[in-house]
Amino acid sequence: MEADIWGQMALEANQMYLTDGTAARSPFAGTTIEKLPDKVLLNIFCYLSHREICRLATICKKWRLIAYDTRLWKNVSLRPEISGLHVGSLESLLALISIRFGPSLRYIELPIELITHTVLHELANKCPNLTHMLLDFSTAMQLHDFSELQAFPTKLRYLCICLSEVIFMEGFMRKIYNFINGLEILHLLGTYEKVEEEEEEIYEVINVHKLKSATPNLRVINLYGINFVDDSHIDAFSSNCIQLECLAVNYCSKVTGSTMKTLFQRSRRLKCLLMNGTSLQSEHLMQIEWEKCSLQEFDITATDLSTDCLVDMLTRHPGLRFLSAGQLNGFNDHVLKTWMEQGNAKNLVALDLDSSDNLTDDALYKFLSKHGSQLWGLGLSGMSHITDSLWQSILPILKNAKILVMGTQERLGVNILVDQLMETIANNCPILERLELRWDPENLRFSDKSQKAIDTLRVKCLKLKSLVLSDGRYYEVVKANFERADRMTVVRTLTNCRVSNYYLLSNYKDLVFN
Repeated sequence: MEADIWGQMALEANQMYLTDGTAARSPFAGTTIEKLPDKVLLNIFCYLSHREICRLATICKKWRLIAYDTRLWKNVSLRPEISGLHVGSLESLLALISIRFGPSLRYIELPIELITHTVLHELANKCPNLTHMLLDFSTAMQLHDFSELQAFPTKLRYLCICLSEVIFMEGFMRKIYNFINGLEILHLLGTYEKVEEEEEEIYEVINVHKLKSATPNLRVINLYGINFVDDSHIDAFSSNCIQLECLAVNYCSKVTGSTMKTLFQRSRRLKCLLMNGTSLQSEHLMQIEWEKCSLQEFDITATDLSTDCLVDMLTRHPGLRFLSAGQLNGFNDHVLKTWMEQGNAKNLVALDLDSSDNLTDDALYKFLSKHGSQLWGLGLSGMSHITDSLWQSILPILKNAKILVMGTQERLGVNILVDQLMETIANNCPILERLELRWDPENLRFSDKSQKAIDTLRVKCLKLKSLVLSDGRYYEVVKANFERADRMTVVRTLTNCRVSNYYLLSNYKDLVFN
């Protein structure tokens, strides 16, 4: 239907009719893209990647001039493995900085081979409005010589450094400390994904204690997967960063929470704390004065906290907005019931209980019957006993849901009636933006009339921008349906995309990293 409408519009744009029924020539007939004004072409080019823009620059002189317009080069990635441009030599990059980037450049990503004192000097001198920078040292076996580095961008608000496992960064960091005191957002990305099973010697490749003294204005700190980060580093940042609003130490396995009490006492503005995959100890959390803290967003996924600790925290906390507490054996019916009866869940808008096998359908239904209407995001994935029957009963309550994650990749003994599920979602969640069904394709049961249910979802959930399914026959059916309606990027496969409540974090845009 939508394709027919577009076809009719195209016909009407190229053909007009006189009163006697004869065709008259449209004033737009014969108009081609070459005749569009430069400002219109520039606006079109804004939607293209830099790789595509570079290809279009070879078409003609006019397009080459537009492709070189500095307004198209505000955000640049030079890491080809992360969908960025490949620059073959330092000379080529220096020319780009002078000719193409200039004052328009706001954000740049540099791989190790392009991080030299000459490049950084040119960026400092030629790009006065550069505020966001990523320096990728992750594959480095040795650094360039920075002894002559005398200039560095001074307006940086955001700095991301991808650390190497073996290269000590202190020589480079000493050179830039005087330039980065205006930083508000700092990412230090470790090598968590590269760690092998065998315990090897751990090197502290960057001196966090010195770094915190140079960055007193930090608002967001992300220390992701760094194997040497421990509680002393959290203590160091909290002692100097009074503006701190968000701290993420996901997959920093040495963090136990021993300095969290001090952290909350010092960082009164702290609203978001992400501690997924850390080694939190229950006794440390039970010493925190939860009644006095301002924390709104908390991720304790895969931390092995006890039931008593969870009850203590949830009944004393004044009101969480976001809670991610998946993969916790201690999170059971008693915790949920006590939180509902003695705690304050009235502010909760996002809840993720992934793989919480000790929660029953009945306990979840009772909690969601009371608080489901206020939720923007809900994740009940990874639990084989949570099937479409529970979702069918709670979806009418989830009127405000923007994100839903359901299903498990474990093969089930029962089937999921996905047609009815899709229709229920469509009829009850009109503002849904992201949906993920993790069920094994073999467990999905659908009929020849599935197109009707998919049509209903597509037409009623107009804000839906991501629908993730396990690769299989049903995925192909849904993908084809959305593509016929020119919604090409909505349906995605589970192997390439995962949906999370993290989109609802107040600092989500600042936390995006790869």
